[in-house]
Amino acid sequence: MKAAKILMVVLAVVMAGMASSASAHGPRGRVGVYIGGPVLWGPMWYPSPYYYPPQVVVVPAPQPPVYIEQAQEPAPAPDAGQQYWYFCKSAQGYYPYVKECPGGWQKVLPQPEK
Repeated sequence: MKAAKILMVVLAVVMAGMASSASAHGPRGRVGVYIGGPVLWGPMWYPSPYYYPPQVVVVPAPQPPVYIEQAQEPAPAPDAGQQYWYFCKSAQGYYPYVKECPGGWQKVLPQPEK
């Protein structure tokens, strides 16, 4: 008996909704019945409640390599008044043909070619 009353009420509501939407020039209203549970996530066009913006990662630019030039022992400069040749005893040669001399340079007076 109770189910029959509920069915009659639902049927009356549906018929009233159809009658109000069927009129050509009258007020338009809709009556509907929603069956279901609560909407947890909302419509699809809304962002998720757990949206996080992308994380920004900053990477420092690499530092250019540093080159340190080692100072080389320069060849002795000639004196202003007297010109000398420089001989390397360990290499058995003269400057500028021998660039480095581990034993040290010897000053030699220039000799004419024979």
